[in-house]
Amino acid sequence: MAASEQRPALGTVLIADDEPSFVEALVLGLQREGFATIVATDGEQALELSRARDPDLVLLDVMLPRMSGLDVCRTLRQESQVPIIMVTARSGELDTVLGLELGADDYVSKPFRMSELIARIRALMRRSRATAAPTPKEEVLSAHGISVYVDRHQVLVRGDEVKLPPKEFDLLTLFLRNPGRVLTRDLIIDRVWGADYYGDTKTLDVHIKRLRTKIEPDPNAPSVITTVRGVGYRLELDHA
Repeated sequence: MAASEQRPALGTVLIADDEPSFVEALVLGLQREGFATIVATDGEQALELSRARDPDLVLLDVMLPRMSGLDVCRTLRQESQVPIIMVTARSGELDTVLGLELGADDYVSKPFRMSELIARIRALMRRSRATAAPTPKEEVLSAHGISVYVDRHQVLVRGDEVKLPPKEFDLLTLFLRNPGRVLTRDLIIDRVWGADYYGDTKTLDVHIKRLRTKIEPDPNAPSVITTVRGVGYRLELDHA
């Protein structure tokens, strides 16, 4: 982005979709709400524009020509922490789960209400900017051989640095600040995704599963973040 180019107050959304009528409706709806938009009609172009234009959020359709949305998501997450919302068909249950496991922050299923999409975009942008904002004092959270340097967004797991996307980082930070306390699903979603989040708990469950693969000694038998059936999750007290 050139130094003289000023980012719009509400941010820029990269729309990656090859359905002209759908894209046109999205562009009109987002611009009416005060967002700037960039459009990519295939996966390779989506990657190129994301790298060149540094959008504040990517709205990524699963089915794209030249490179699938899932592959774009995987590549973007290796390079950037930009918030990603996957767009799936109602029958795309597997695609939804795969997208979340590859690093997407949220998903919407076609058809969806523009008001719902706008609410999700606003919530994700707020969380992303809050995570990126510097803090005046170093905060370090530790338990189970895990150390989180909050202001640096750095995580060490038993001495090894582990890269976490924003939502996983926020989840881990929330648990470390509440050791031994059962956190309900609603509370976690409210703290990490925001009170105006419209999605279901599937997103939370997939993010917890993904986080466990990175911090648990044995992800198949979690001992750090455990499930409290019918209620939520708990970071077990560290007795080491």
